Amino acid sequence: MLEFPVKTRTTQIRKHYYYYKLTHVATDCFSLLHRGCTDIVCCIFFIVAIVGYVAVGILAWTHGDPRKVIYPTDSMGQYCGQGKLEKKPLLFYFNMMKCASPMVLLEFQCPTPQVCVEKCPDRTMTLVTAVGKIESQDWGYYKSYCRADPGMKSVPQILQEKLCPAYLISSKPCKAFRCFPSLGKKGEVITVGDQETFNDGDKIRDAKDLVAGMKNATIVMEGRQVAMKIFEDYTKSWYWILICLLIAVVVSLIFIVLLRYLAGIMVWVMIVMVIAVFAYGIVHCSIKYVNLKDTPGANITLQQLGFQPDFSVYLHIRQTWLAFIIILAILEVIIIIVLIFLRNRIRIAVELMKEASRAVGYVMSSLFYPIFTFFLLTIVIAYWGVTAVFLSTSSEPVYKVFNETVCPHARETCIPENFTLSNMKRDCPRSECLFAFYGGETPYHKYLIFLQFYNVFLFFWCANFVTALGQMTLAGAFASYYWAPNKPNDMPAFPLCASLGRSLRYHTGSLAFGSLILAIIQIIRVLLEYIDHKLKGAENKFAKFLLCCLKCCFWCLEKFIKFMNRNAYIMVAIYGKNFCRSARDAFFLLMRNVIRVVVLDKVTDFILFLGKLLIVGLVAVCLKNLFAFFFLQTVLVGSYLIAHGFFSVYAMCVDTLFLCFCEDLERNDGSATRPYYMTVNKYSNKCVIVSLLANFLTETLL
Repeated sequence: MLEFPVKTRTTQIRKHYYYYKLTHVATDCFSLLHRGCTDIVCCIFFIVAIVGYVAVGILAWTHGDPRKVIYPTDSMGQYCGQGKLEKKPLLFYFNMMKCASPMVLLEFQCPTPQVCVEKCPDRTMTLVTAVGKIESQDWGYYKSYCRADPGMKSVPQILQEKLCPAYLISSKPCKAFRCFPSLGKKGEVITVGDQETFNDGDKIRDAKDLVAGMKNATIVMEGRQVAMKIFEDYTKSWYWILICLLIAVVVSLIFIVLLRYLAGIMVWVMIVMVIAVFAYGIVHCSIKYVNLKDTPGANITLQQLGFQPDFSVYLHIRQTWLAFIIILAILEVIIIIVLIFLRNRIRIAVELMKEASRAVGYVMSSLFYPIFTFFLLTIVIAYWGVTAVFLSTSSEPVYKVFNETVCPHARETCIPENFTLSNMKRDCPRSECLFAFYGGETPYHKYLIFLQFYNVFLFFWCANFVTALGQMTLAGAFASYYWAPNKPNDMPAFPLCASLGRSLRYHTGSLAFGSLILAIIQIIRVLLEYIDHKLKGAENKFAKFLLCCLKCCFWCLEKFIKFMNRNAYIMVAIYGKNFCRSARDAFFLLMRNVIRVVVLDKVTDFILFLGKLLIVGLVAVCLKNLFAFFFLQTVLVGSYLIAHGFFSVYAMCVDTLFLCFCEDLERNDGSATRPYYMTVNKYSNKCVIVSLLANFLTETLL
């Protein structure tokens, strides 16, 4: 039998012992034998809430009707362009001047009969004129704008029963499917149908009298027109948007791959290129500003121009480019000043980026995990949006009494079927029972506001849960890399899938707990914003000051909770403890290493943010002269979201490795018996980050 010399045998036994000890420490973090389900109560509560959310959705889809917000509604609550009115998609107002009433802004309904028509009137005439030519085509044309066939009734009877409008005005359909008078201008005089006046069946009026009514009738539709314009632009150029976003994906992937192999060089190249891109933006905006100097109309202010649905109009104003110059210059100065103060810390952060690049290289599937998160968030947002629309349209039509003169029953609820025989009609002969809005008196309608609140709250909870699941999954995968004694041989075969399975199997309750805390804070912020909106016209300065302080405090609290949740999820992924204990451990670990947090973690976050700006800037420089403003804006926002998706993986990797690094420094001392798990330099056999950090702290203290 072969025997080792005593010294050799002792050395090998010691090596095996230390390897076993390191492996045991690493596997202890991820061993399924040491894990159990955490925060079970919150998990059950979350499942019950989801079941209730599904029930709310089913209830809303049963009662709701989205047509109420898509199609205009006539005085009888019927949808124009739907059902038996399929060939009548446009809404026509009997008397547009009635829309000038202030009640329109409160009830969103003009106190005048409204009918669905096939096309808007293209001529101007009165009821008296049309009835006088009852045998001609004019009367047949006029009757197409009546609520019902007047038969052989006289003009006073027709007007008293409000069967037909007193007059027709040449009109045009707007994008909101409503007929509005065709107003124009002759010099400074407003015209309708090329005429300065019109006959309303009672007297001759000026065309300008229609302006106030049209303004109130369109005040609730301006946002919709802007949205329709944006939608039309996107439907015409969606493939170009998709191509540009794919280019952003390719640029982001190339950048990530270069970071994997050339992290040190790429960080400094990225910093220089960000400064160069911002400088180019300043020069480009300055050239545009100078070129518009002698252009007619370019010197008006943004305040004078006001809100314009076509945002490209602003690009022809010098003040717009001046604002761009100022913003870019301020950002450029801030970045340069920050970089000057962080020049020594960046060297340390580069080493952490190198380690993160190695981790991402061994878990390449992590780069595509944001797609899965985006898919889940899309489902959450779509479910919330559809449920909100169905809830808001699940009410019943409410009819109210409208009268041109004083009436004791004005604005009271009525029933159109028997209104002509009711006491309301007898007391107010000239009153009408018209559709006012959608509501209801059933228990379902009484609790509708509660269901909307529940829908918003569950949206925040589910969205935060999806984000938390992504953070814990990535943290578990990258932590398995850090604590592997022999990288990458001791890592799981599929670290990302294994981490996702652990998170869902054991820590759904912890994810739900952290998400619930954040959702509560976010819903409080929404309520504060709602109260602030309601108090816009209030004169109580103390109330405004108090509300402003509350909004600021809850904004800071939300940021702090997000930071703590992120680190708590990392500790849960590593050790498998419950949320509160993990949050406590993460907090005290960070407090014990607060200088390292500033030197390493936050500087690395700043570098990653510069990377996002660089990708967006490169895309903007390449496409600045090719597409319209709306198109370019969409591409830039999409490019930032894509870059954020890829760099969020790096950010999570850096945060995970940083916490593991702090834990590693407290467990081990870098000696032969207790080596660090962080990758060491193959030439010096030392941890580069530890060496640089020690030198930096020494220089700082001295």
